Amino acid sequence: MTQPPNQPPNQPPQGGFGAPPDQPPQQPPGGFGAPQPPAQPPQAPPAGPPQPGYGYPQQPGPYGQPQPGPYGTPPPASGPYATPGQQPGPYGQTPGPYGQPGPYGQQPGYGYPQQPQFPGAPGAPAGGSGSRNPFKGRPALVIGAAVAALLVIGGTVFAVTSGGDDKDPKKPVAQHTDDPKGSGSPVDPGDGGGDGGDGGDDPEDLNAGRQPGESRVLWYKTAPDVPRSGADAPGMWITGKTVAKAAYKQVVAYNVGDGRPTWDPVTFPQKICAITRDRTPDDKVVVAYMNGASDRAKCNQLQQIDLATGQKGWTAEIEEGGLFDSARDVELSIAGDTLMVGRSQSGTAYDVRTGKKLYDKKKYGSACFPEAFAGGPNRLVSLASCDATKPTEHEELQALDPKTGRVLWTQKLDKGWEVKRVYSIDPLVIYSENDDKNQWNIATIKPDGTFRSQVSVNEHFAPNCTWAVFERDLRGCFGTAADADTLYLPTDATTGANEVVAISLATGKEKWRVKSPSDASMYPMRVEGGKLVAYVEASYDAGGQVVAIPVAGTTHTPAKLLQNPESTAEIEHGFYSWTADWAGGRFYISSTRLSGNDEAKEKLMLAFGK
Repeated sequence: MTQPPNQPPNQPPQGGFGAPPDQPPQQPPGGFGAPQPPAQPPQAPPAGPPQPGYGYPQQPGPYGQPQPGPYGTPPPASGPYATPGQQPGPYGQTPGPYGQPGPYGQQPGYGYPQQPQFPGAPGAPAGGSGSRNPFKGRPALVIGAAVAALLVIGGTVFAVTSGGDDKDPKKPVAQHTDDPKGSGSPVDPGDGGGDGGDGGDDPEDLNAGRQPGESRVLWYKTAPDVPRSGADAPGMWITGKTVAKAAYKQVVAYNVGDGRPTWDPVTFPQKICAITRDRTPDDKVVVAYMNGASDRAKCNQLQQIDLATGQKGWTAEIEEGGLFDSARDVELSIAGDTLMVGRSQSGTAYDVRTGKKLYDKKKYGSACFPEAFAGGPNRLVSLASCDATKPTEHEELQALDPKTGRVLWTQKLDKGWEVKRVYSIDPLVIYSENDDKNQWNIATIKPDGTFRSQVSVNEHFAPNCTWAVFERDLRGCFGTAADADTLYLPTDATTGANEVVAISLATGKEKWRVKSPSDASMYPMRVEGGKLVAYVEASYDAGGQVVAIPVAGTTHTPAKLLQNPESTAEIEHGFYSWTADWAGGRFYISSTRLSGNDEAKEKLMLAFGK
C-alpha cells in the first residue's frame, strides 16, 4: 500500500478516505468474521457459496467525492475487500485474535490472543490449543459476525473484515543413550543439584515410556513455591550455553544440554513484574520488580543481569510520570543498545549497557501520549493515543531512532482503530482492531513509514498471545514468524488440525498453506536455513512435534525434526500458560503462569532432544 501522492510519510493525512456505508454488506460464508461478545459462544462459518464482496464506500467522502480504494478498482469477493462470514469470537476458546488469550493472552477481548495472565491478561496463560487453555481466546483476528469496511491509515484506504507447592527437588536426569525405553537414570528435576539427587520419595523418570523414534526428555525443572493466587513466570532466554527464565521472585539458569544450573538463582525481594523479551548481543537482559508487596506498590525497580555469569549489573529506579502516567505497570523493550521503559503515558530510554538515562518520550502535539513500545535489533516503534476525549481521537505509530529518540516517521490511524500487536518488528507488521466496527487489519509498513501491503486472506488467525490489562504487550505473541518477503501465521481450528499460511508481504496475498501433521495446532517459531520451523502442540495422548517446512518451491510438506514422547504428552500439554523455542537442535517449553497449587507439582520447564 502506498500513501496518497505528495504526502510525506511523517505527515498526518489531510482528511479521511471513505467511511464504510451505513448499510451492512452481505456476508459471504467463511472469511474473517466479526468478534462476538464474551458471553456468546463461537459461531461456525455459514455454509454456501460466497456472496459478492464489498469494500468501497457507497457514499461520498468528506469532500463530496467518492473515495477510491487503494488499488483503484474493487477486487473480487475472495480478496481483501470481501465480506467474511461469521467466525468464532475472541471469547470462543481463547480470547483474542491470537489464538491464545486475546492479543494479550488468554483473556477475552478483541485482538487479545489467548493467554490468561490471569488467564490471559494479568496472569492469563498464553494459551496454546483450545484444549490446553480454557481461556485461550479466539484470535482477535476474527470475531463475531462478519463485516467489511474500509480502514484509513495514514491516508491509505484498507479494506478490512472482521469476525467476530513444593515440588519434590529430588527426582531422577536423563542419560544420553539410544535406548528407546529410557536410560533408567533419573531426569534432573531442577533442585539446583543437577544430578537428580537420590530420587526422593517420588522418583520420576520421564523417559521410562519412550518409544523408538521419539525424542528424549533431556531435563525438566519443577516450579518454585508461589502464592496460592499464582504468579507469573515470563519469557525464556536461550544463549549458546544457557536457558534462563524469570519465575516469581527469581531468575534461574540451566545448561542447555544437561539442565545443570549454570549459576545460582538471582533472587529479588519482591516479585518480578516485567522483563525484556530479547537479550543484547552480549547476553544482557533487564528485569523490573516491585518496590513492595502492598496494593500501592510500583513496578519501578530495574536490574540488569548477565546471562553468561548470573552477575547483577546496574540498577535504577523508574521515575514516576505525571498524574495519569504511572509506573505501577511497565513494559521493557530492547532496541540495539537502548532499553525503553514504557509507563502508561510515556517512556524513558536507558543505555542498556550502563544504565545511563538517554531521553524521555513524552506527550507531543496537542495531546498525544505514548502508551506502548516495541523494539528489535535496529528498530524502535512507539504507539501513542491522541486527543482521547475529543472527536478527533485516534492513534499514531512512530518510528524512533533508538539512540536519540528522534522521530523518523509518523503514521496516523483513523478514529476507532487501535494497534494491538506487532507480529514482526523487522519487517514491521502490525495487527489493528476497531472494536466499534468489529473489524481488524494486518498491515506491513515499509522502512520509510509508508504502507507496503495489507493481508487479504479470508482466515481466522490465532497466534498464542499473552494478555495485559494496563498496557499493551505489543510483541507478546508466540506463533508468528516473518522473513524479508513472507509472513507466516497459524489459523484457528475449533476442532482438529489447523494450518499455517504463508502470506506475501509485497501483496498481502496467500502464497501457500500447509496443514498441521497431527490433530493439534501448529505454530510457526522461526525461519532458518530456508525452512520454517514450527511447533505442533502435544495433545492428551500424543507428544508434540517440531517440524521444518520448506518455504521456497512448490512443495511445503512438514518434515519431522523431533517427535516428543507420548509418555510425557500429558505434562507437555498441561502447562496452564506457556512459551516455547527451538535452538541448537533442542526444543524448550516453559510455563509463563504458575497456578500456586501445591498439589499440582507443576513443571517450570522441559527440554527435549535426540
